[in-house]
Amino acid sequence: MTLPKLVGKLAVAGLLLAGCTALVDRRIDSRVDRAEAAFPPLGDFVEVDGRRVHYLQMGQGPDLVLIHGASGNLRDFTFAFADRMADRFRVTVFDRPGLGYTQVDPALVGPWGDRGETPQSQAALLAGAARAIGVERPVVAGHSYGGAVTMAWALNHAPAAAVVISGATQPWPGGLGPLYTVNGSKLGGSTVVPLISAFATDGLVRDAVASIFAPQDPPEGYLDYVGAPLTLRPASFRANARQVNTLRPQVVEMQPRYGQLDLPLEIVHGTADDVVPIDIHSERLVAQVPGARLTRLEGVGHMPHHVAAEAVADAIDRAARRAGVL
Repeated sequence: MTLPKLVGKLAVAGLLLAGCTALVDRRIDSRVDRAEAAFPPLGDFVEVDGRRVHYLQMGQGPDLVLIHGASGNLRDFTFAFADRMADRFRVTVFDRPGLGYTQVDPALVGPWGDRGETPQSQAALLAGAARAIGVERPVVAGHSYGGAVTMAWALNHAPAAAVVISGATQPWPGGLGPLYTVNGSKLGGSTVVPLISAFATDGLVRDAVASIFAPQDPPEGYLDYVGAPLTLRPASFRANARQVNTLRPQVVEMQPRYGQLDLPLEIVHGTADDVVPIDIHSERLVAQVPGARLTRLEGVGHMPHHVAAEAVADAIDRAARRAGVL
């Protein structure tokens, strides 16, 4: 091939690539705008160390903080559960960093975006936000990844009590699979994530939510309310993947300290949870923390605060009574 022909072919390829990139960028911008218009912030903002933290507060009584899991935002708890608790607690629900409308640590964001925020750093940010809005000696309850943040809060920030709901609190065997491995990497974050953000279908989102609830079904209206498109925004998608992808070494670091905890700890976990299996996580955690109590929910999957809400509420009430705040 002659040099002019080669240059011509490269020029055409470059134009095609630029056109594809522009198309992806336009689709992403449009989807981000639609997601934020459809699912705007529900609550207020407080600034902590120069970062905006989104929270919603309701009810009266002793303080209860609720922390959502991976791929979510505070809407997971405000769909129904927060209202259930607001008759006897002042409930504060946070967006975790990078998700919903809480800002990610700018020090972790670069051209390639190479690190995820740890449970410890997230607990520090949210505990600081809680203090800034007047939350005192809260009962802290976290679901799934939020369970790891709850344990970090318990270890470092002296809540009145802690409740772990289907929590990822232990090292687990094996990896996380290609989705998190690729999307949590530098290359995947810059190439694969924009494509998923631009072209993920409603059917894919429905299937993902259904798999998280299995073997139960999502409650009616949940998918329309929870704001899954917010997680598909590229920045949130990358932040979520990196947080999950780097979680295992963080729980390896925290686990040896669990035995030092001196606070009421209630644990709730479904026996049919194949997202965060009970035998790997909660059945070990209950043996590591003095006085911890585990409620096993037979046949329940990964979302007990929706499908077995009364059992989760009872665990929170027990934790609060054991701490003397209810």
